Amino acid sequence: MSRVLNVAVVGATGVAGQQALVSLDNHPWFKVVALAASHRSAGKTYREAITTASGQLRWACQEPVPAWADDLLVQNAEELSLDGIDIVFNATDGDSAKILEPRYAKTTPVVSTTSAFRYEDDVPIFIPGVNLDHAPLIRVQQKNRGWKGFVTPIPNCTTTGLAMSLAPLHRTFGVSGVVMTSLQAISGAGRSPGVLSLDILDNVIPYIPKEEEKVERETQKILGTLDDSVIRAADFPVSATCMRVNVRDGHTEAAYVGLKKRASVDEVADAMRAFGKDLVALNLPSGPRQPITVVSDPYHPQPRADRDLDGGMTTVVGRIREDRLLPNGIKYVLLSHNTKMGAAKGATLVAEYLYKAGYLS
Repeated sequence: MSRVLNVAVVGATGVAGQQALVSLDNHPWFKVVALAASHRSAGKTYREAITTASGQLRWACQEPVPAWADDLLVQNAEELSLDGIDIVFNATDGDSAKILEPRYAKTTPVVSTTSAFRYEDDVPIFIPGVNLDHAPLIRVQQKNRGWKGFVTPIPNCTTTGLAMSLAPLHRTFGVSGVVMTSLQAISGAGRSPGVLSLDILDNVIPYIPKEEEKVERETQKILGTLDDSVIRAADFPVSATCMRVNVRDGHTEAAYVGLKKRASVDEVADAMRAFGKDLVALNLPSGPRQPITVVSDPYHPQPRADRDLDGGMTTVVGRIREDRLLPNGIKYVLLSHNTKMGAAKGATLVAEYLYKAGYLS
């Protein structure tokens, strides 16, 4: 690209913010020049901010802390200066985002991992390769709100893999209904408060607050159609049951899909394999080589074995079978990396597309 953009990461000390630093480390188009977090971390170096009084480094990523981040001073997110900042990556909690993101977006584009604005009519929820045709809604948002910048959130991490796998089926055969059960990794709950070890050891937790509603609503919006500056939600119902399991990373989901047009198992697999060529052709730095990877081994996908395929940016699908309950039914198992494609690295991919498409300058 013509120039490297300056980035501020907000919520930089939390798990999602740490993932953002890793995804932006040595990025060819983006350079992190500012970090922000709560007032408790403000004024400290980043290394000091993530080190406890007992000397424990509160770093949640498997990759090391980027060396350039160690001595950057953390600013108060409520007082962040955006002078010289081209784009903000926001990884705070939803309540904070409701306040901070409009403040930042008055002057500067914001790519967000939070749910704060996902359900606003003039805010697209992007999954690169699935609904980049919703991008013109950004200009509607700017006009409606009088902002020079904008807010573009990514979906809930459970939504990401489901919507990615449904997109080729919806486009090729039509979808009439979806039933999904998720087995979600503990990292999806963050670290503070996260999931208590005594709750999850030798256990499955059959409820994740607000998760099912997010998945159902977001999937319909993402797979909807932009029509006269309004997203018309996809016309099929989605029924989700979301559970927490004792896996570190990688959300596994069992999907049961009714199709409007009958399709064989081979036709479904071929549609998934062929999907996303337009995204691959963009040659984005964080983009997957294969947006959907279809595996034939009936014992896969498995989180430990498959979550890091293609850098954690591919949705892995296996066990594609006919389903006799739903009309023209198909069922399959999918795996999506919740802390990569479903979080900060997915947000980085969104920013890369927006830059290449001319929405960031």
